[in-house]
Amino acid sequence: MEFEFKGSRIVFKKELSSLDKLVIKFTKALAKLKVDYVIISGYIAILFGRSRNTEDVDLFIEEMPFEKFKAFWQELGKEGFECLNTSSIEEAYNDYLKENLAVRFAEKGMVQPNFELKFPKTDLNHYSIKNKMVVEINGEMLNTSRMELQIAFKLYLGSDKDIEDAIHLWEMFKGRLNLELFNGFVKRLKVEDKVKLLE
Repeated sequence: MEFEFKGSRIVFKKELSSLDKLVIKFTKALAKLKVDYVIISGYIAILFGRSRNTEDVDLFIEEMPFEKFKAFWQELGKEGFECLNTSSIEEAYNDYLKENLAVRFAEKGMVQPNFELKFPKTDLNHYSIKNKMVVEINGEMLNTSRMELQIAFKLYLGSDKDIEDAIHLWEMFKGRLNLELFNGFVKRLKVEDKVKLLE
């Protein structure tokens, strides 16, 4: 897989999987309504060539007023998605997102794969959405978290799957990482002892 780096943008081509196509379809609904977002966690490793399955795609979306969320909900409905948590827009907004709980959307009639959306809560959550990378894949745009934070956070999560994701991304991007930034995240997340797993 050949990548071209243009500042904070990564450009590449690949044969799109059904999951890739679904993610592009979903994020286009976000982009249409100018909802700022960032993709985090396992799908990033899959996007960049790791061969494994996932049941969900995790995203932070900008904290927004109810009316904007309502428009987003309606746009997702037009695109064939529905909320798995509740059929009530008010409940999804007030009882889930505003309470720092995730809302999940999937194609109508499906449960997996689904999109798990949260408002950013911690400073690292806010960092990931403010300092996202743009990935241009076959001419389509996706926003992902920076690899320095993604790899460190995968080490922090620490399951076998997460460690393998971290190793895969490290191998793909180690020559392009800001190591000072990466080491700062490693220290912040207290995973210094796990960095050796990347070698």
